[in-house]
Amino acid sequence: MKSVTVAGIDCGTNSIRLKVSRVSEDGVEDIVPRILRVIRLGQDVDKTHRFADEALERAYAAAREFAEVLKEHPVDGIRFVATSATRDAENREEFEDTIEQILGVRPEVIPGTEEADLSFLGATSVVRRDVEAPYLVVDLGGGSTELVLGGDGVSHPNTQVQAAFSMNIGSVRMTERHLKNDPPTEAQIQEAIADIDEHIDEAFKTVPAGKTRTIIGVSGTVTTMTALAMGLTEYDHSAVDGASCSLEDAYAVDNKFLTMPREERLTYKTIHPGRVDVVGGGALVWNRVLAKVSEAAYATMVSISTPSWPASTVCLMALCWITARDCLPTLTWHNNLGV
Repeated sequence: MKSVTVAGIDCGTNSIRLKVSRVSEDGVEDIVPRILRVIRLGQDVDKTHRFADEALERAYAAAREFAEVLKEHPVDGIRFVATSATRDAENREEFEDTIEQILGVRPEVIPGTEEADLSFLGATSVVRRDVEAPYLVVDLGGGSTELVLGGDGVSHPNTQVQAAFSMNIGSVRMTERHLKNDPPTEAQIQEAIADIDEHIDEAFKTVPAGKTRTIIGVSGTVTTMTALAMGLTEYDHSAVDGASCSLEDAYAVDNKFLTMPREERLTYKTIHPGRVDVVGGGALVWNRVLAKVSEAAYATMVSISTPSWPASTVCLMALCWITARDCLPTLTWHNNLGV
């Protein structure tokens, strides 16, 4: 097989990423490792349903930077995918036209279901073979969060999606919609929890979360909260990969940074400056997903519990393990994806 060089651009609500790789029969070789820029394209989209002018300018600046990178590394093909914020923006055609002028490729505004499928395919492609299926991939973005269940290694290949749902909740959307004070009030937090839980409950009507054996969390929120739970003073991709912590530690770090003033968050170099004001909203979504999956796993365990029930009930991989001890699920989570 002849090798080809390809580029992928993922434009979300909060960040935009570029990666260039060479693909051949020997595998995939990174030519340009991931470049990430926080552009907050989804600024106020939840309220106005339009891209703000300043948000568009940040996106165009990043696209121009990517265009210069691609001049140095010519590619045979390029794909630009846009997700939640662009799906919601009434003036998205202006964005699409300008990006096409800058990069020579028109953004594909993909539906949440396709975003879920792509997240699952990418995440499960790097899962260790000793990690138990079925997998629940949680792609926690700025504007949406996708839940995707797939694979059991028997009737379903481990890369095959069984059920998926895209929820309009994310770090930016929850912060702008509910967590308006700095730090947020208890009433605002409870309103956000009610909103998040309603979306998760609706998603669980489609996605049978109780069947999950491994949750794979993919997002800057998940990796950031992992690094903070580890006590890292700076974000270190290699250190975060494969890390684990207890459910209690996960809840503690989520709650700490949810209720922490922005100025104090700024002192943590572990948090990307572009995430400082929304990391609490993302942590709250992650917190509620973990809690709801734990409840679903427990309910499934109780409904079919036998003396031979396996010790490993759910593994959360972003990574997160839930184990059944004395009929109560205990959760730790491991992050080995670094996405």
